Amino acid sequence: QLQLVESGGGLVQVGGSLRLSCAASGGALDRYPIGWFRQAPGKAREAVSCISDGDGRAVYADSVKGRFATSRDNAKNTVYLQMNSLKPEDEGVYYCAAGVQCIGYISAGNRYWGQGTQVTVSS
Repeated sequence: QLQLVESGGGLVQVGGSLRLSCAASGGALDRYPIGWFRQAPGKAREAVSCISDGDGRAVYADSVKGRFATSRDNAKNTVYLQMNSLKPEDEGVYYCAAGVQCIGYISAGNRYWGQGTQVTVSS
């Protein structure tokens, strides 16, 4: 069974950068579209990006477009989320999920989820 573990979260100042990792075990991550989601306190979980399993094309929510980039390293069985120019509204717990397909920037049919990693943006 595929297991996902996120890492790389932490405390960063406004305008700073972080790179999150989503490492997989128990299966090949490149077989799945991978979505990144985030959840701020008191708010619903929202999709951030989705990277396809085929051509590796990534699509982003408007709120992060131009600032975030997701990529794959199949040799390491890991997907990354590079986050630049961070804003206070980017704060939250970030999750990766292995889905069935990308529908725009949303991965659908997510069967496997990581435990999340906290991103805190200080102003």
